[in-house]
Amino acid sequence: MTEKTTQTLAERIRTSFDDLTPTERKLANSMLQNYPVSCLSSITGVAAAAEVSTPTVVRMVKKLGFAGFPDFQNTLHSELEEQITNPIAKFNRWSENASDTHILNRFTETVIKNLDQSLKQIDPNHFDEVVKTLSSEEHTLHIVGGRITSSLADYFFNHMQMIRKGVFRLGANPSRWPHYLLNMGEGDLLVAFDVRRYEENLLTFCKIAKSRGVRVILLTDQWGSPAAKYSEHVFNLRIEAPSAWDSSVVPLFILEAIISAVQTEMWDETKDRMKDLEALFDETKLFKKFI
Repeated sequence: MTEKTTQTLAERIRTSFDDLTPTERKLANSMLQNYPVSCLSSITGVAAAAEVSTPTVVRMVKKLGFAGFPDFQNTLHSELEEQITNPIAKFNRWSENASDTHILNRFTETVIKNLDQSLKQIDPNHFDEVVKTLSSEEHTLHIVGGRITSSLADYFFNHMQMIRKGVFRLGANPSRWPHYLLNMGEGDLLVAFDVRRYEENLLTFCKIAKSRGVRVILLTDQWGSPAAKYSEHVFNLRIEAPSAWDSSVVPLFILEAIISAVQTEMWDETKDRMKDLEALFDETKLFKKFI
Protein backbone atom coordinates (compact mmCIF):
# COMPACT_ATOMS: atom_id res chain seq x y z
CA MET A 1 0.00 0.00 0.00
CA THR A 2 1.36 3.42 -0.92
CA GLU A 3 1.58 6.24 1.57
CA LYS A 4 -1.14 8.11 -0.24
CA THR A 5 -3.69 5.29 0.11
CA THR A 6 -3.30 5.34 3.89
CA GLN A 7 -4.71 8.86 3.97
CA THR A 8 -8.36 9.71 4.49
CA LEU A 9 -10.13 11.50 1.65
CA ALA A 10 -10.03 14.78 3.54
CA GLU A 11 -6.29 14.37 4.06
CA ARG A 12 -5.77 13.63 0.37
CA ILE A 13 -7.67 16.76 -0.60
CA ARG A 14 -5.69 18.94 1.83
CA THR A 15 -2.28 17.58 0.85
CA SER A 16 -3.06 17.84 -2.88
CA PHE A 17 -4.43 21.39 -2.64
CA ASP A 18 -1.32 23.08 -4.07
CA ASP A 19 -1.49 20.87 -7.18
CA LEU A 20 -5.08 21.81 -8.00
CA THR A 21 -6.28 24.45 -10.43
CA PRO A 22 -8.23 27.46 -9.05
CA THR A 23 -11.53 25.84 -10.08
CA GLU A 24 -10.53 22.54 -8.50
CA ARG A 25 -9.56 24.37 -5.30
CA LYS A 26 -13.02 25.89 -5.25
CA LEU A 27 -14.42 22.35 -5.44
CA ALA A 28 -12.00 21.12 -2.77
CA ASN A 29 -13.06 23.89 -0.38
CA SER A 30 -16.70 23.03 -0.98
CA MET A 31 -16.05 19.36 -0.23
CA LEU A 32 -14.13 20.13 2.96
CA GLN A 33 -16.64 22.68 4.23
CA ASN A 34 -19.16 20.06 5.33
CA TYR A 35 -17.14 16.86 4.91
CA PRO A 36 -18.19 14.06 4.46
CA VAL A 37 -21.84 15.03 3.82
CA SER A 38 -20.76 17.34 1.00
CA CYS A 39 -19.31 14.37 -0.90
CA LEU A 40 -22.24 11.96 -0.58
CA SER A 41 -24.57 13.27 -3.29
CA SER A 42 -24.38 12.50 -7.01
CA ILE A 43 -21.57 13.91 -9.12
CA THR A 44 -23.95 16.56 -10.45
CA GLY A 45 -25.00 17.43 -6.90
CA VAL A 46 -21.37 17.79 -5.74
CA ALA A 47 -20.58 19.94 -8.78
CA ALA A 48 -23.67 22.14 -8.30
CA ALA A 49 -22.91 22.70 -4.60
CA ALA A 50 -19.42 23.95 -5.52
CA GLU A 51 -20.66 25.83 -8.61
CA VAL A 52 -18.28 23.96 -10.90
CA SER A 53 -18.78 21.58 -13.82
CA THR A 54 -19.00 17.79 -13.54
CA PRO A 55 -15.80 17.39 -15.63
CA THR A 56 -14.04 19.43 -12.93
CA VAL A 57 -15.16 16.89 -10.33
CA VAL A 58 -13.88 14.03 -12.47
CA ARG A 59 -10.52 15.71 -13.06
CA MET A 60 -10.02 16.45 -9.38
CA VAL A 61 -10.82 12.97 -8.09
CA LYS A 62 -8.44 11.53 -10.68
CA LYS A 63 -5.73 13.87 -9.40
CA LEU A 64 -6.42 12.41 -5.97
CA GLY A 65 -5.65 8.94 -7.31
CA PHE A 66 -9.11 7.55 -8.09
CA ALA A 67 -10.30 5.92 -11.31
CA GLY A 68 -13.38 8.12 -11.25
CA PHE A 69 -16.16 9.52 -9.05
CA PRO A 70 -17.71 6.08 -8.23
CA ASP A 71 -14.31 4.91 -6.99
CA PHE A 72 -14.03 8.08 -4.90
CA GLN A 73 -17.45 7.49 -3.31
CA ASN A 74 -16.76 3.81 -2.65
CA THR A 75 -13.72 4.86 -0.63
CA LEU A 76 -15.82 7.44 1.19
CA HIS A 77 -18.41 4.81 2.11
CA SER A 78 -15.64 2.61 3.52
CA GLU A 79 -14.40 5.56 5.59
CA LEU A 80 -17.87 6.16 6.98
CA GLU A 81 -18.07 2.50 7.95
CA GLU A 82 -14.76 2.87 9.79
CA GLN A 83 -16.08 5.88 11.71
CA ILE A 84 -19.11 4.08 13.10
CA THR A 85 -17.44 0.72 13.78
CA ASN A 86 -18.07 -0.45 17.35
CA PRO A 87 -15.33 -1.98 19.59
CA ILE A 88 -16.39 -5.60 18.97
CA ALA A 89 -16.30 -5.18 15.19
CA LYS A 90 -12.93 -3.41 15.43
CA PHE A 91 -11.46 -6.25 17.49
CA ASN A 92 -12.79 -8.88 15.08
CA ARG A 93 -11.30 -7.07 12.11
CA TRP A 94 -7.88 -6.73 13.75
CA SER A 95 -7.81 -10.32 15.05
CA GLU A 96 -8.76 -11.77 11.66
CA ASN A 97 -5.84 -9.96 10.01
CA ALA A 98 -3.37 -10.37 12.86
CA SER A 99 0.06 -11.80 12.14
CA ASP A 100 2.09 -14.05 14.43
CA THR A 101 4.15 -11.05 15.56
CA HIS A 102 3.86 -10.26 19.27
CA ILE A 103 1.22 -7.66 20.17
CA LEU A 104 3.94 -5.36 21.51
CA ASN A 105 5.57 -5.27 18.10
CA ARG A 106 2.29 -4.88 16.22
CA PHE A 107 1.08 -2.12 18.52
CA THR A 108 4.41 -0.30 18.36
CA GLU A 109 4.49 -0.46 14.57
CA THR A 110 0.95 0.91 14.35
CA VAL A 111 1.60 3.75 16.79
CA ILE A 112 4.77 4.80 14.96
CA LYS A 113 2.88 4.87 11.66
CA ASN A 114 0.08 6.84 13.30
CA LEU A 115 2.52 9.40 14.66
CA ASP A 116 4.41 9.71 11.39
CA GLN A 117 1.23 10.19 9.34
CA SER A 118 -0.25 12.65 11.84
CA LEU A 119 2.87 14.81 11.96
CA LYS A 120 2.91 15.00 8.17
CA GLN A 121 -0.56 16.54 8.32
CA ILE A 122 0.39 19.27 10.81
CA ASP A 123 1.64 22.61 9.51
CA PRO A 124 4.26 23.93 12.00
CA ASN A 125 2.94 27.48 11.41
CA HIS A 126 -0.55 26.31 12.31
CA PHE A 127 0.80 24.61 15.44
CA ASP A 128 2.64 27.80 16.45
CA GLU A 129 -0.52 29.85 15.93
CA VAL A 130 -2.44 27.56 18.28
CA VAL A 131 0.34 27.81 20.88
CA LYS A 132 0.32 31.61 20.65
CA THR A 133 -3.46 31.65 21.04
CA LEU A 134 -3.34 29.41 24.12
CA SER A 135 -0.53 31.51 25.62
CA SER A 136 -2.65 34.66 25.84
CA GLU A 137 -4.39 35.22 29.16
CA GLU A 138 -6.56 37.93 27.65
CA HIS A 139 -9.37 35.37 27.26
CA THR A 140 -10.38 32.40 29.37
CA LEU A 141 -9.69 28.84 28.26
CA HIS A 142 -12.33 26.12 28.55
CA ILE A 143 -11.66 22.41 28.01
CA VAL A 144 -14.16 19.66 27.18
CA GLY A 145 -13.87 15.97 26.35
CA GLY A 146 -16.19 13.09 25.56
CA ARG A 147 -16.81 9.68 27.06
CA ILE A 148 -13.38 8.31 26.10
CA THR A 149 -11.47 11.55 25.50
CA SER A 150 -12.29 12.93 28.96
CA SER A 151 -8.94 11.57 30.18
CA LEU A 152 -7.14 13.70 27.56
CA ALA A 153 -9.19 16.72 28.61
CA ASP A 154 -8.28 16.10 32.27
CA TYR A 155 -4.59 15.79 31.42
CA PHE A 156 -4.59 18.99 29.40
CA PHE A 157 -6.55 20.87 32.08
CA ASN A 158 -4.21 19.82 34.90
CA HIS A 159 -1.18 21.21 33.07
CA MET A 160 -2.73 24.33 31.56
CA GLN A 161 -4.15 25.31 34.95
CA MET A 162 -0.61 25.35 36.34
CA ILE A 163 0.78 27.25 33.37
CA ARG A 164 -1.72 30.11 33.08
CA LYS A 165 -4.73 31.80 34.68
CA GLY A 166 -8.32 31.49 33.57
CA VAL A 167 -8.54 27.78 32.72
CA PHE A 168 -11.79 25.84 33.26
CA ARG A 169 -12.67 22.17 32.80
CA LEU A 170 -16.27 21.39 31.84
CA GLY A 171 -17.85 18.75 34.05
CA ALA A 172 -18.63 15.22 32.89
CA ASN A 173 -22.41 15.77 32.90
CA PRO A 174 -23.50 17.38 29.59
CA SER A 175 -26.75 18.54 31.17
CA ARG A 176 -24.70 21.12 33.10
CA TRP A 177 -22.74 22.38 30.09
CA PRO A 178 -25.19 25.26 29.44
CA HIS A 179 -24.11 26.65 32.83
CA TYR A 180 -20.55 26.96 31.51
CA LEU A 181 -21.79 28.77 28.42
CA LEU A 182 -23.01 31.57 30.69
CA ASN A 183 -19.36 32.43 31.40
CA MET A 184 -18.10 32.04 27.85
CA GLY A 185 -17.89 35.13 25.69
CA GLU A 186 -16.41 36.74 22.61
CA GLY A 187 -12.82 35.65 21.98
CA ASP A 188 -12.72 33.00 24.72
CA LEU A 189 -11.12 29.67 23.85
CA LEU A 190 -12.56 26.16 23.86
CA VAL A 191 -10.33 23.12 23.41
CA ALA A 192 -12.52 20.13 22.53
CA PHE A 193 -11.71 16.43 22.06
CA ASP A 194 -13.95 14.27 19.89
CA VAL A 195 -13.13 11.01 18.09
CA ARG A 196 -15.19 8.53 16.09
CA ARG A 197 -18.67 7.62 17.27
CA TYR A 198 -18.78 11.38 17.59
CA GLU A 199 -20.93 12.70 20.43
CA GLU A 200 -24.00 14.80 19.68
CA ASN A 201 -23.73 16.73 22.96
CA LEU A 202 -20.20 17.85 22.13
CA LEU A 203 -21.19 18.84 18.57
CA THR A 204 -24.08 20.95 19.87
CA PHE A 205 -21.89 22.56 22.52
CA CYS A 206 -19.22 23.57 19.97
CA LYS A 207 -21.91 24.98 17.68
CA ILE A 208 -23.43 27.13 20.43
CA ALA A 209 -20.00 28.17 21.72
CA LYS A 210 -19.02 29.40 18.27
CA SER A 211 -22.29 31.33 17.95
CA ARG A 212 -21.27 33.20 21.13
CA GLY A 213 -17.93 34.19 19.64
CA VAL A 214 -15.85 31.44 21.26
CA ARG A 215 -12.82 30.24 19.28
CA VAL A 216 -12.82 26.44 19.13
CA ILE A 217 -9.66 24.31 18.90
CA LEU A 218 -10.53 20.69 18.08
CA LEU A 219 -8.45 17.54 18.48
CA THR A 220 -10.09 14.75 16.51
CA ASP A 221 -9.28 11.65 14.47
CA GLN A 222 -8.20 11.18 10.86
CA TRP A 223 -11.79 11.20 9.61
CA GLY A 224 -12.73 14.37 11.46
CA SER A 225 -15.49 15.09 13.97
CA PRO A 226 -18.50 17.04 12.62
CA ALA A 227 -17.51 19.65 15.21
CA ALA A 228 -14.70 20.65 12.84
CA LYS A 229 -17.14 22.90 10.97
CA TYR A 230 -17.42 25.05 14.11
CA SER A 231 -13.67 25.03 14.87
CA GLU A 232 -11.04 27.64 14.09
CA HIS A 233 -8.20 25.13 14.46
CA VAL A 234 -8.40 21.37 13.88
CA PHE A 235 -5.82 18.65 14.50
CA ASN A 236 -6.64 15.43 12.62
CA LEU A 237 -4.73 12.70 14.44
CA ARG A 238 -4.39 8.98 13.76
CA ILE A 239 -5.99 6.77 16.42
CA GLU A 240 -6.37 3.24 14.97
CA ALA A 241 -4.69 0.38 16.82
CA PRO A 242 -4.74 -3.47 16.90
CA SER A 243 -7.38 -3.35 19.61
CA ALA A 244 -11.10 -3.08 20.24
CA TRP A 245 -10.40 0.52 21.28
CA ASP A 246 -8.66 3.38 19.57
CA SER A 247 -5.24 4.62 20.65
CA SER A 248 -4.69 7.91 22.50
CA VAL A 249 -0.91 7.87 22.01
CA VAL A 250 -0.78 10.40 19.16
CA PRO A 251 -3.34 12.85 20.66
CA LEU A 252 -1.41 12.71 23.95
CA PHE A 253 1.88 13.30 22.10
CA ILE A 254 0.45 16.42 20.42
CA LEU A 255 -1.01 17.60 23.72
CA GLU A 256 2.35 17.27 25.46
CA ALA A 257 4.04 19.15 22.62
CA ILE A 258 1.45 21.94 22.96
CA ILE A 259 1.87 22.03 26.75
CA SER A 260 5.66 22.24 26.42
CA ALA A 261 5.43 25.03 23.83
CA VAL A 262 2.91 27.08 25.83
CA GLN A 263 4.99 26.65 28.99
CA THR A 264 8.06 27.93 27.16
CA GLU A 265 6.11 30.84 25.67
CA MET A 266 4.79 31.86 29.10
CA TRP A 267 7.74 30.81 31.27
CA ASP A 268 8.04 34.06 33.28
CA GLU A 269 4.39 33.88 34.34
CA THR A 270 4.41 30.10 34.67
CA LYS A 271 7.50 30.06 36.86
CA ASP A 272 5.83 32.40 39.38
CA ARG A 273 2.67 30.29 39.38
CA MET A 274 4.68 27.12 39.97
CA LYS A 275 6.55 28.71 42.89
CA ASP A 276 3.20 29.67 44.37
CA LEU A 277 1.86 26.18 43.81
CA GLU A 278 4.88 24.53 45.45
CA ALA A 279 4.39 26.76 48.48
CA LEU A 280 0.75 25.65 48.65
CA PHE A 281 1.83 22.01 48.41
CA ASP A 282 4.12 22.55 51.39
CA GLU A 283 1.44 24.40 53.34
CA THR A 284 -1.18 21.73 52.76
CA LYS A 285 1.36 18.92 53.29
CA LEU A 286 0.13 17.24 50.11
CA PHE A 287 3.39 15.41 49.44
CA LYS A 288 5.50 13.47 51.93
CA LYS A 289 8.93 14.98 52.52
CA PHE A 290 11.79 12.62 53.36
CA ILE A 291 13.78 14.82 55.73
